[in-house]
Amino acid sequence: MKIGKKIKAFEKLGIAFKLATEEDTSNQFSKRLIENARTVHIYNGWFTEENIRCSYRSFARMLESENLKKWLKRYDMKEIAPQNIGIIMAGNIPLVGFHDMLCALISGHKVTIKASGNDAVLPKLISEILIDIEPEFRSVIKFTENRLVSIDAIIATGSNNSARYFEYYFNRLPHIIRKNRNSIAILDGTETADELKCLGKDIFQYFGLGCRNVSKIFVPKNYNFDGLFQAIYHYRNVLHNNKYCNNYDYNKTVYLMSGIKLIENGFLLLKEDIGLASPVAVLFYEYYKNETELMERINMDAPHIQCIVSKIKKINNTLTFGQTQSPELWDYADGVDTMEFLINL
Repeated sequence: MKIGKKIKAFEKLGIAFKLATEEDTSNQFSKRLIENARTVHIYNGWFTEENIRCSYRSFARMLESENLKKWLKRYDMKEIAPQNIGIIMAGNIPLVGFHDMLCALISGHKVTIKASGNDAVLPKLISEILIDIEPEFRSVIKFTENRLVSIDAIIATGSNNSARYFEYYFNRLPHIIRKNRNSIAILDGTETADELKCLGKDIFQYFGLGCRNVSKIFVPKNYNFDGLFQAIYHYRNVLHNNKYCNNYDYNKTVYLMSGIKLIENGFLLLKEDIGLASPVAVLFYEYYKNETELMERINMDAPHIQCIVSKIKKINNTLTFGQTQSPELWDYADGVDTMEFLINL
């Protein structure tokens, strides 16, 4: 299939995503997306209709014609011998493995996908829609619930524990294997109420389950958390989700029974901790004395950090508040260029 044909198909998929977020059922594909957004929570209680729509909105923007052209302009899209790429998808947030599938298909390969049990419905739906848009995709997209065999390369996303298994089992194949990562925010006390409200989006979107969600904040000594709590009050409805509420109650009980000091506002627990990966409904915080000490601390944890949110100019490659879950096509997980990997197999 010529690359222009593939791009056109993904553009049409992007339009379907966009129409689905607007509740527009005039498109047969958007109608199917809307129906699934309303029912997929049956299979995974974290996948609320609101979170599915957030995912649709993100992919609709990614698949706009100009974004696709800007992304692919970076690469020498040469003719390649198609290989079979195994993709092991995570299931922490909706369609988190879609970008890997997009990269593999656009670069000219076939895919054999092993979807997560937590997100088994949406990847298959998107693949079916893509095949309906462009039937030539039928011969290059396959799903399996069994062990991946007869593959030429692997892209696998999972926990640190599963990554050890992937590295052992697929060590002879070209591979990208992703482990746990977390995102942080660095505050200096001059943030506006609007900026802190946007930080709330980085914390609470997808209930904080994504590697791009902020799970830890660094704050200066004597930081006053009142402004942060006031700004994020907008997100208090997360407590209406039973799974989030259960995690909040459980973690609060465990910490209090252990005599651990907490700061809380009724729907989020703040715990002083040097770790990066906070549990659901918990946000870790850590004080810093000065920017020099801060930079040393961040550099120490750099291999485990996905995104940094801050407006401190001395810190490189930071995102603005509220943007962690709105990546561009060229914002690759773990900083590994998936397209470059696939093109040069």
